[in-house]
Amino acid sequence: MDMEMLKNLSNAFGPSGFEEDVIRAAARYLTPYQIENDAMNNLYARMSGTDSEKPVIQLDAHLDECGFMVQCIHDNGCLGIIMLGGFHLTNIPAHSVVIRTRSGNLIKGIITSKPVHFMTEDERNSQNLDIGQIYVDIGAINSREVEEAGISIGDPMIPDVSFEYHEQQGVCFGKAFDNRAGCACIIDTMDKLREEKNRLAVQVVGAFAAQEEVGMRGAEVTSQIVKPDLAIVFEGSPSDDFFFSPGIAQGKMKGGVQIRLMDKSYISNPAFTEFAVNTAKKFGIRFQETVRRGGSTNAGRISLTGKAVPVLVLGVPSRYVHTHYNYCAREDLEAAVELASKVILELDNDAIRHICRQDILDKVLEER
Repeated sequence: MDMEMLKNLSNAFGPSGFEEDVIRAAARYLTPYQIENDAMNNLYARMSGTDSEKPVIQLDAHLDECGFMVQCIHDNGCLGIIMLGGFHLTNIPAHSVVIRTRSGNLIKGIITSKPVHFMTEDERNSQNLDIGQIYVDIGAINSREVEEAGISIGDPMIPDVSFEYHEQQGVCFGKAFDNRAGCACIIDTMDKLREEKNRLAVQVVGAFAAQEEVGMRGAEVTSQIVKPDLAIVFEGSPSDDFFFSPGIAQGKMKGGVQIRLMDKSYISNPAFTEFAVNTAKKFGIRFQETVRRGGSTNAGRISLTGKAVPVLVLGVPSRYVHTHYNYCAREDLEAAVELASKVILELDNDAIRHICRQDILDKVLEER
Protein backbone atom coordinates (compact mmCIF):
# COMPACT_ATOMS: atom_id res chain seq x y z
CA MET A 1 0.00 0.00 0.00
CA ASP A 2 1.12 3.52 -0.82
CA MET A 3 1.89 5.16 2.53
CA GLU A 4 1.75 8.60 0.94
CA MET A 5 -1.86 7.92 -0.01
CA LEU A 6 -2.74 6.84 3.52
CA LYS A 7 -0.95 9.91 4.86
CA ASN A 8 -3.01 12.25 2.70
CA LEU A 9 -6.23 10.50 3.63
CA SER A 10 -5.41 10.44 7.34
CA ASN A 11 -4.35 14.08 7.49
CA ALA A 12 -7.43 15.32 5.61
CA PHE A 13 -9.93 17.41 7.55
CA GLY A 14 -13.20 15.48 7.69
CA PRO A 15 -15.42 15.19 10.76
CA SER A 16 -18.98 13.97 10.22
CA GLY A 17 -20.83 16.28 7.86
CA PHE A 18 -17.64 18.05 6.71
CA GLU A 19 -15.96 15.42 4.53
CA GLU A 20 -15.11 17.57 1.49
CA ASP A 21 -11.33 17.51 2.02
CA VAL A 22 -11.37 13.72 2.31
CA ILE A 23 -13.35 13.45 -0.93
CA ARG A 24 -10.71 15.54 -2.69
CA ALA A 25 -7.86 13.51 -1.15
CA ALA A 26 -9.43 10.21 -2.27
CA ALA A 27 -10.34 11.52 -5.73
CA ARG A 28 -6.66 12.18 -6.52
CA TYR A 29 -6.09 8.42 -6.38
CA LEU A 30 -9.24 7.50 -8.33
CA THR A 31 -8.34 8.98 -11.72
CA PRO A 32 -8.75 5.65 -13.60
CA TYR A 33 -12.43 5.52 -12.55
CA GLN A 34 -15.67 7.36 -13.11
CA ILE A 35 -16.19 9.41 -9.96
CA GLU A 36 -19.00 11.54 -8.63
CA ASN A 37 -20.20 12.84 -5.29
CA ASP A 38 -23.63 13.69 -3.94
CA ALA A 39 -25.11 16.41 -1.75
CA MET A 40 -24.35 14.47 1.45
CA ASN A 41 -20.59 14.15 0.73
CA ASN A 42 -20.74 10.53 -0.38
CA LEU A 43 -18.23 9.63 -3.11
CA TYR A 44 -18.70 6.96 -5.78
CA ALA A 45 -16.07 5.33 -8.03
CA ARG A 46 -17.03 3.03 -10.90
CA MET A 47 -14.97 1.01 -13.37
CA SER A 48 -15.85 2.01 -16.92
CA GLY A 49 -16.67 -0.57 -19.57
CA THR A 50 -17.99 -3.29 -17.27
CA ASP A 51 -20.99 -5.46 -18.13
CA SER A 52 -24.04 -3.75 -16.67
CA GLU A 53 -25.86 -7.09 -16.49
CA LYS A 54 -23.47 -8.50 -13.92
CA PRO A 55 -24.32 -8.43 -10.18
CA VAL A 56 -22.92 -5.44 -8.32
CA ILE A 57 -20.53 -5.64 -5.38
CA GLN A 58 -20.22 -2.46 -3.33
CA LEU A 59 -16.93 -1.67 -1.60
CA ASP A 60 -17.72 0.52 1.38
CA ALA A 61 -15.69 2.63 3.80
CA HIS A 62 -16.68 5.79 5.58
CA LEU A 63 -14.96 9.10 4.99
CA ASP A 64 -15.74 10.86 8.26
CA GLU A 65 -13.81 10.92 11.50
CA CYS A 66 -14.83 11.70 15.06
CA GLY A 67 -14.57 15.40 15.78
CA PHE A 68 -16.31 18.35 17.39
CA MET A 69 -18.39 21.41 16.57
CA VAL A 70 -18.48 24.86 18.15
CA GLN A 71 -21.70 24.96 20.17
CA CYS A 72 -21.33 28.41 21.68
CA ILE A 73 -18.77 31.17 22.37
CA HIS A 74 -18.41 32.19 26.01
CA ASP A 75 -17.73 35.72 27.18
CA ASN A 76 -14.24 34.73 28.37
CA GLY A 77 -13.28 33.49 24.87
CA CYS A 78 -13.63 29.76 25.47
CA LEU A 79 -15.61 27.70 22.98
CA GLY A 80 -18.37 25.37 24.10
CA ILE A 81 -18.34 22.18 22.02
CA ILE A 82 -20.40 19.17 21.09
CA MET A 83 -19.06 15.85 19.82
CA LEU A 84 -19.39 14.62 16.26
CA GLY A 85 -19.08 10.90 16.94
CA GLY A 86 -18.36 8.69 19.89
CA PHE A 87 -15.46 9.97 21.98
CA HIS A 88 -15.33 8.86 25.59
CA LEU A 89 -15.23 12.03 27.65
CA THR A 90 -12.12 11.02 29.59
CA ASN A 91 -10.15 10.88 26.31
CA ILE A 92 -10.92 14.46 25.33
CA PRO A 93 -9.22 16.97 27.70
CA ALA A 94 -5.66 18.31 27.33
CA HIS A 95 -5.31 17.62 23.60
CA SER A 96 -5.01 20.07 20.72
CA VAL A 97 -7.55 20.47 17.94
CA VAL A 98 -7.83 22.26 14.61
CA ILE A 99 -10.90 24.41 13.96
CA ARG A 100 -11.96 25.22 10.40
CA THR A 101 -13.66 28.58 9.99
CA ARG A 102 -16.31 29.34 7.39
CA SER A 103 -13.68 31.09 5.28
CA GLY A 104 -11.54 27.93 5.34
CA ASN A 105 -8.86 29.09 7.77
CA LEU A 106 -7.48 26.51 10.19
CA ILE A 107 -7.02 27.64 13.80
CA LYS A 108 -5.42 25.59 16.57
CA GLY A 109 -6.91 25.28 20.00
CA ILE A 110 -6.46 23.31 23.21
CA ILE A 111 -9.22 21.31 24.83
CA THR A 112 -9.30 22.63 28.38
CA SER A 113 -8.35 20.63 31.43
CA LYS A 114 -8.41 22.09 34.92
CA PRO A 115 -4.87 22.17 36.40
CA VAL A 116 -4.49 19.83 39.34
CA HIS A 117 -3.58 22.85 41.49
CA PHE A 118 -7.17 24.09 41.29
CA MET A 119 -8.95 20.77 41.72
CA THR A 120 -10.80 19.73 44.83
CA GLU A 121 -10.08 16.27 46.23
CA ASP A 122 -13.32 15.00 44.72
CA GLU A 123 -12.41 16.39 41.30
CA ARG A 124 -9.00 14.72 41.39
CA ASN A 125 -10.57 11.32 42.04
CA SER A 126 -13.65 11.66 39.83
CA GLN A 127 -14.00 10.28 36.33
CA ASN A 128 -17.36 11.98 35.86
CA LEU A 129 -17.09 14.55 33.09
CA ASP A 130 -19.71 16.60 31.26
CA ILE A 131 -19.20 17.75 27.66
CA GLY A 132 -20.94 20.97 28.70
CA GLN A 133 -18.01 21.65 31.04
CA ILE A 134 -15.28 20.91 28.49
CA TYR A 135 -14.15 23.84 26.37
CA VAL A 136 -11.68 24.74 23.64
CA ASP A 137 -9.22 27.57 24.25
CA ILE A 138 -7.70 29.32 21.21
CA GLY A 139 -5.74 31.78 23.35
CA ALA A 140 -8.44 34.46 23.30
CA ILE A 141 -9.39 36.50 26.36
CA ASN A 142 -12.94 37.40 25.30
CA SER A 143 -15.60 36.57 22.72
CA ARG A 144 -14.63 39.55 20.56
CA GLU A 145 -11.18 38.07 19.93
CA VAL A 146 -12.79 34.75 18.97
CA GLU A 147 -15.04 36.49 16.47
CA GLU A 148 -12.11 38.48 15.09
CA ALA A 149 -10.34 35.18 14.48
CA GLY A 150 -13.28 34.24 12.24
CA ILE A 151 -14.71 31.48 14.44
CA SER A 152 -18.49 31.03 14.40
CA ILE A 153 -21.03 28.76 16.02
CA GLY A 154 -21.21 25.53 14.02
CA ASP A 155 -17.56 25.50 12.94
CA PRO A 156 -16.12 21.96 12.87
CA MET A 157 -12.91 20.78 14.52
CA ILE A 158 -10.74 17.67 14.49
CA PRO A 159 -7.81 16.23 16.47
CA ASP A 160 -4.53 17.97 15.67
CA VAL A 161 -2.41 14.98 14.61
CA SER A 162 -0.07 14.40 11.64
CA PHE A 163 0.56 11.03 10.00
CA GLU A 164 3.88 9.21 10.28
CA TYR A 165 5.00 5.88 8.86
CA HIS A 166 7.56 4.02 10.95
CA GLU A 167 9.15 1.85 8.30
CA GLN A 168 11.33 -0.26 10.60
CA GLN A 169 8.29 -1.46 12.55
CA GLY A 170 5.92 -1.36 9.59
CA VAL A 171 3.53 0.70 11.71
CA CYS A 172 1.45 3.77 10.83
CA PHE A 173 0.79 6.53 13.37
CA GLY A 174 -1.88 9.18 12.89
CA LYS A 175 -5.52 10.06 13.29
CA ALA A 176 -8.76 8.82 11.76
CA PHE A 177 -7.62 5.30 10.86
CA ASP A 178 -11.30 4.68 11.59
CA ASN A 179 -11.86 4.86 8.73
CA ARG A 180 -9.30 6.37 6.37
CA ALA A 181 -7.66 2.94 6.53
CA GLY A 182 -10.81 1.56 4.91
CA CYS A 183 -10.82 4.32 2.28
CA ALA A 184 -7.26 3.38 1.33
CA CYS A 185 -8.33 -0.28 1.11
CA ILE A 186 -11.11 0.54 -1.38
CA ILE A 187 -8.66 2.37 -3.64
CA ASP A 188 -6.04 -0.39 -3.46
CA THR A 189 -8.61 -3.14 -4.07
CA MET A 190 -10.03 -1.40 -7.13
CA ASP A 191 -6.51 -0.90 -8.49
CA LYS A 192 -5.74 -4.59 -8.03
CA LEU A 193 -8.89 -5.58 -9.92
CA ARG A 194 -8.88 -2.99 -12.69
CA GLU A 195 -6.97 -5.07 -15.22
CA GLU A 196 -9.14 -8.10 -14.41
CA LYS A 197 -12.51 -6.35 -14.67
CA ASN A 198 -13.66 -8.19 -17.80
CA ARG A 199 -13.24 -11.62 -16.25
CA LEU A 200 -14.93 -10.74 -12.96
CA ALA A 201 -18.39 -12.15 -12.26
CA VAL A 202 -19.39 -8.82 -10.68
CA GLN A 203 -19.32 -5.09 -11.27
CA VAL A 204 -17.19 -3.34 -8.63
CA VAL A 205 -18.34 0.01 -7.26
CA GLY A 206 -16.44 1.91 -4.58
CA ALA A 207 -18.71 3.89 -2.27
CA PHE A 208 -17.09 6.20 0.28
CA ALA A 209 -19.79 7.09 2.79
CA ALA A 210 -20.27 10.22 4.88
CA GLN A 211 -21.56 10.52 8.45
CA GLU A 212 -20.98 6.97 9.68
CA GLU A 213 -19.89 8.16 13.11
CA VAL A 214 -23.25 9.84 13.73
CA GLY A 215 -25.49 6.97 12.73
CA MET A 216 -24.36 5.28 9.49
CA ARG A 217 -26.31 7.90 7.53
CA GLY A 218 -24.18 8.00 4.40
CA ALA A 219 -24.40 4.26 3.78
CA GLU A 220 -28.17 4.49 3.83
CA VAL A 221 -27.86 6.75 0.79
CA THR A 222 -24.98 4.99 -1.01
CA SER A 223 -26.68 1.61 -0.84
CA GLN A 224 -29.82 3.08 -2.41
CA ILE A 225 -27.75 4.55 -5.24
CA VAL A 226 -25.46 1.57 -5.88
CA LYS A 227 -28.17 -1.08 -5.27
CA PRO A 228 -25.61 -3.80 -4.50
CA ASP A 229 -26.17 -7.53 -4.70
CA LEU A 230 -23.15 -8.07 -2.42
CA ALA A 231 -20.96 -5.75 -0.37
CA ILE A 232 -17.58 -5.66 1.34
CA VAL A 233 -17.24 -3.15 4.17
CA PHE A 234 -13.74 -2.06 5.17
CA GLU A 235 -13.38 -0.74 8.70
CA GLY A 236 -10.62 0.56 10.94
CA SER A 237 -11.60 -1.75 13.78
CA PRO A 238 -10.62 -1.29 17.42
CA SER A 239 -7.52 -3.30 18.22
CA ASP A 240 -8.01 -5.23 21.46
CA ASP A 241 -4.59 -6.85 21.91
CA PHE A 242 -3.65 -4.56 24.84
CA PHE A 243 -6.89 -5.27 26.68
CA PHE A 244 -7.41 -9.04 26.44
CA SER A 245 -5.21 -12.10 26.73
CA PRO A 246 -3.74 -13.54 23.50
CA GLY A 247 -6.29 -16.35 23.45
CA ILE A 248 -9.23 -13.96 23.78
CA ALA A 249 -8.11 -10.98 21.68
CA GLN A 250 -9.75 -10.87 18.24
CA GLY A 251 -8.31 -7.63 16.89
CA LYS A 252 -4.56 -8.02 17.21
CA MET A 253 -2.36 -5.54 15.37
CA LYS A 254 -0.16 -7.53 12.96
CA GLY A 255 -2.60 -10.41 13.39
CA GLY A 256 -4.02 -10.13 9.89
CA VAL A 257 -7.28 -8.89 8.46
CA GLN A 258 -10.28 -9.12 10.76
CA ILE A 259 -13.36 -10.99 9.48
CA ARG A 260 -16.28 -9.72 11.55
CA LEU A 261 -19.03 -12.24 12.29
CA MET A 262 -21.28 -10.06 14.42
CA ASP A 263 -21.61 -6.70 16.12
CA LYS A 264 -24.49 -4.56 17.41
CA SER A 265 -25.56 -3.57 13.90
CA TYR A 266 -25.59 -6.86 12.00
CA ILE A 267 -25.10 -10.63 11.93
CA SER A 268 -22.85 -11.71 9.10
CA ASN A 269 -24.00 -13.83 6.18
CA PRO A 270 -22.52 -17.26 7.06
CA ALA A 271 -22.05 -18.30 3.44
CA PHE A 272 -20.14 -15.12 2.63
CA THR A 273 -17.86 -15.35 5.68
CA GLU A 274 -17.22 -19.04 4.97
CA PHE A 275 -16.29 -18.12 1.40
CA ALA A 276 -13.90 -15.46 2.73
CA VAL A 277 -12.31 -17.81 5.27
CA ASN A 278 -11.79 -20.52 2.63
CA THR A 279 -10.31 -17.95 0.26
CA ALA A 280 -7.93 -16.68 2.95
CA LYS A 281 -6.77 -20.23 3.66
CA LYS A 282 -6.37 -21.01 -0.03
CA PHE A 283 -4.07 -18.04 -0.62
CA GLY A 284 -2.31 -18.00 2.75
CA ILE A 285 -3.75 -14.65 3.87
CA ARG A 286 -3.54 -14.07 7.62
CA PHE A 287 -6.92 -13.41 9.20
CA GLN A 288 -8.68 -13.35 12.55
CA GLU A 289 -12.38 -13.95 13.13
CA THR A 290 -14.23 -11.53 15.39
CA VAL A 291 -17.50 -11.47 17.32
CA ARG A 292 -17.97 -7.98 18.74
CA ARG A 293 -20.02 -7.33 21.87
CA GLY A 294 -20.39 -3.68 20.82
CA GLY A 295 -19.72 -1.38 17.92
CA SER A 296 -21.25 -1.18 14.48
CA THR A 297 -20.33 -0.58 10.85
CA ASN A 298 -22.07 0.48 7.66
CA ALA A 299 -22.92 -3.19 7.19
CA GLY A 300 -25.86 -2.51 9.48
CA ARG A 301 -27.38 -0.22 6.86
CA ILE A 302 -26.17 -1.85 3.65
CA SER A 303 -27.40 -5.30 4.67
CA LEU A 304 -30.96 -3.95 4.92
CA THR A 305 -31.05 -2.57 1.37
CA GLY A 306 -33.66 -3.89 -1.05
CA LYS A 307 -34.31 -7.57 -0.43
CA ALA A 308 -31.23 -7.74 1.86
CA VAL A 309 -27.56 -7.67 0.90
CA PRO A 310 -24.92 -10.19 2.03
CA VAL A 311 -22.08 -8.13 3.56
CA LEU A 312 -18.54 -9.14 4.40
CA VAL A 313 -16.88 -6.87 6.98
CA LEU A 314 -13.08 -6.74 6.81
CA GLY A 315 -11.33 -4.88 9.60
CA VAL A 316 -7.87 -3.36 9.91
CA PRO A 317 -7.02 -3.58 13.64
CA SER A 318 -6.29 -0.03 14.79
CA ARG A 319 -5.23 0.94 18.28
CA TYR A 320 -7.07 3.66 20.22
CA VAL A 321 -9.74 4.48 17.65
CA HIS A 322 -12.12 7.26 18.70
CA THR A 323 -9.22 9.07 20.35
CA HIS A 324 -6.70 11.56 18.98
CA TYR A 325 -3.96 9.04 18.13
CA ASN A 326 -3.99 5.68 16.33
CA TYR A 327 -1.60 2.94 15.27
CA CYS A 328 -2.16 0.33 12.58
CA ALA A 329 0.13 -2.07 10.74
CA ARG A 330 0.90 -1.95 7.04
CA GLU A 331 0.73 -5.73 6.82
CA ASP A 332 -2.87 -5.74 8.13
CA LEU A 333 -3.89 -3.09 5.59
CA GLU A 334 -2.38 -5.17 2.81
CA ALA A 335 -3.99 -8.37 4.11
CA ALA A 336 -7.42 -6.68 3.97
CA VAL A 337 -6.82 -5.59 0.37
CA GLU A 338 -5.47 -8.99 -0.62
CA LEU A 339 -8.44 -10.85 0.86
CA ALA A 340 -11.02 -8.51 -0.67
CA SER A 341 -9.46 -8.71 -4.13
CA LYS A 342 -9.07 -12.50 -3.98
CA VAL A 343 -12.67 -12.95 -2.77
CA ILE A 344 -13.93 -10.91 -5.72
CA LEU A 345 -11.71 -12.76 -8.18
CA GLU A 346 -12.90 -16.13 -6.82
CA LEU A 347 -16.60 -15.27 -7.07
CA ASP A 348 -18.53 -17.04 -9.81
CA ASN A 349 -22.24 -17.34 -10.54
CA ASP A 350 -22.66 -20.44 -8.37
CA ALA A 351 -20.87 -18.84 -5.42
CA ILE A 352 -22.93 -15.65 -5.75
CA ARG A 353 -26.14 -17.67 -5.91
CA HIS A 354 -25.14 -19.57 -2.76
CA ILE A 355 -24.07 -16.46 -0.85
CA CYS A 356 -27.33 -14.70 -1.80
CA ARG A 357 -29.28 -17.74 -0.47
CA GLN A 358 -30.87 -18.38 -3.84
CA ASP A 359 -30.24 -22.13 -3.51
CA ILE A 360 -31.86 -22.73 -0.12
CA LEU A 361 -35.17 -23.93 -1.54
CA ASP A 362 -33.74 -25.85 -4.50
CA LYS A 363 -34.08 -29.29 -2.92
CA VAL A 364 -37.52 -28.59 -1.50
CA LEU A 365 -38.79 -27.36 -4.85
CA GLU A 366 -37.28 -30.35 -6.65
CA GLU A 367 -39.21 -32.73 -4.34
CA ARG A 368 -42.55 -31.15 -5.14
